[in-house]
Amino acid sequence: MRVIASFIISVAVLFFGFYGTIVLIFSTSKDTYGLVSAAFVLTLLIFVNLWVWGQFAKKAVKFSFICLMSFFVLFVIVEGGKAWYQESLKIMSTQDVDLTQYEPFQNNDRVAVLGKEAAMQLEKPLLKLDGSTALYPVYAAFAQAVYPEGSYDSTNSQVQSTQTSGAWASLLKEERDLIFVPEPPSSIQAQAKNKEAELMLTPVGKEAFVFFVNKDNPVNNLTVEDIQKIYSGEITSWKELGGNDEPILAFQRPEDSGSQQMLRKVMGNKRLMDPPTDQRVSGMGGIIEETLDYENRKNAIGFSFRFFSETMVENKKIKHLDINGVSPSIESIQNDNYPFVSPFYAVHLSTATNPNLETFLEWIQSEEGQLLVEMAGYVPYHR
Repeated sequence: MRVIASFIISVAVLFFGFYGTIVLIFSTSKDTYGLVSAAFVLTLLIFVNLWVWGQFAKKAVKFSFICLMSFFVLFVIVEGGKAWYQESLKIMSTQDVDLTQYEPFQNNDRVAVLGKEAAMQLEKPLLKLDGSTALYPVYAAFAQAVYPEGSYDSTNSQVQSTQTSGAWASLLKEERDLIFVPEPPSSIQAQAKNKEAELMLTPVGKEAFVFFVNKDNPVNNLTVEDIQKIYSGEITSWKELGGNDEPILAFQRPEDSGSQQMLRKVMGNKRLMDPPTDQRVSGMGGIIEETLDYENRKNAIGFSFRFFSETMVENKKIKHLDINGVSPSIESIQNDNYPFVSPFYAVHLSTATNPNLETFLEWIQSEEGQLLVEMAGYVPYHR
């Protein structure tokens, strides 16, 4: 009976332990966790069999079991604490922004309203809108002003946000009529040209491209040249900029994001250094590298657009840096005094066929539309 019990228990431990280890490796992308999990399964297998064969009562066996289990428990506590700490530092992910609070017709106080019925009201066929996460509040406000009242889910409706990369992809596939994005990169322009179409850009407003650091960083101001030297790898310590004697951890964004394209524009002819990356296990079992999300360490620097980092991400643990002695304020954006001011656009293809497109674009640039841009927290283009 002991042989049978030992066999059954061993098979069960190995079966569940094997699949548990595989799941752990894929979910955490860390080989160390897999090794520790395998060690735990082996330990459990040995001591379960010792128990079956009546050897567990021995003091040496009990002591060994307690010591080994204490190691595994300590490992889980330490690694869990490290994972929690690292996750708590990630404060700028677009995935963490709740866009539902900006959805049209949901009685959300964050959606800008004119206070009266707009002079223009759209009828079917409604324009299919998409755009950058950082710009969703402004075009959601447009929709609430001129679209028929209804449900417009931010993830799957006529007024949605699939981030900058998703919006460009949908536009080029002609699945969206109009998208709200920063200036298109050359790669997108080339794709449009291959489709024998032209990108038609209508300026909507202006926004500041901002750099931010941990609120406890003593550095408050950088020059344009400082930024270029940081992101080219020429300046590597905060001490060189009047800060603490710590290495600069310069985070970047994924290549297809609007803010990363803006960083490339800021860099001019300087070569952009490789970003901090994190290794992930791919679905096919290989290892891939992904750009690491911003972590608000005391030596970190990151970037985004002003409205997104200041209003959409509600966090008091960062501060925006002045550039060339100018802060990224509404006034400095309006006056073009801040060095990194960039228009954002409503973009459509020259092959677009929706009959309401031109009327809608004219209204956006009208006094009413531009007022709504301002009320939404952005800087109007026509002022």
